[in-house]
Amino acid sequence: MTKISKDESDDTDTRMPPDPFAAVLPSLAALGAIASIAAINWSGQEKVAMRTRTKRKTGAALRDLETCCLGLVEIFKRFQKHPRVFAGGGGQASAPLKFGVHGQRIRADAQRLYLQLMNDIASMLVLATQNAFDVMTAIEDGDVEAPEEVFFGFGEQQERLNDIIQSRVPLRVAVETGAQIAESLVGLVRELKKHQKSG
Repeated sequence: MTKISKDESDDTDTRMPPDPFAAVLPSLAALGAIASIAAINWSGQEKVAMRTRTKRKTGAALRDLETCCLGLVEIFKRFQKHPRVFAGGGGQASAPLKFGVHGQRIRADAQRLYLQLMNDIASMLVLATQNAFDVMTAIEDGDVEAPEEVFFGFGEQQERLNDIIQSRVPLRVAVETGAQIAESLVGLVRELKKHQKSG
């Protein structure tokens, strides 16, 4: 029997990789929270006149939402930079999007990267949800009056996210599409900022 030699550069201090979908799914959910702004164009028409107005300034909510979008662009870029950990690199590249699709064994420093990124993702999910809600409230209150095309743009990104889930695309495709959606949402939020009422 031939003994298989170990390549020290590849196998020293490697660990079982974490589940990449556990990182990608909440990142997609953060994008979904922002894309849900699409709905306010229709549901906002059913508002009740006596509802409580938000105390938060519209400009701050829009600025913070733009920052969230930029943060999500960066998160997806980090996924793409480390395909073995996050983007289905290696033998699992063509597996459908699901939990339990682990890539190749990774080094301990890559595990630290995963945990740092998970912290950033968790923060971004909370902030994206809160800021998107505040922007939707501002739109409902009439503080932002954007044309319908902007809301259709948010709706288009929402549909792209739904397609990722419904089609169970490979992880690599989910990450690439998520990166494109994040970039599109940056532009849409910047467009909303142009239609904020002054005063």
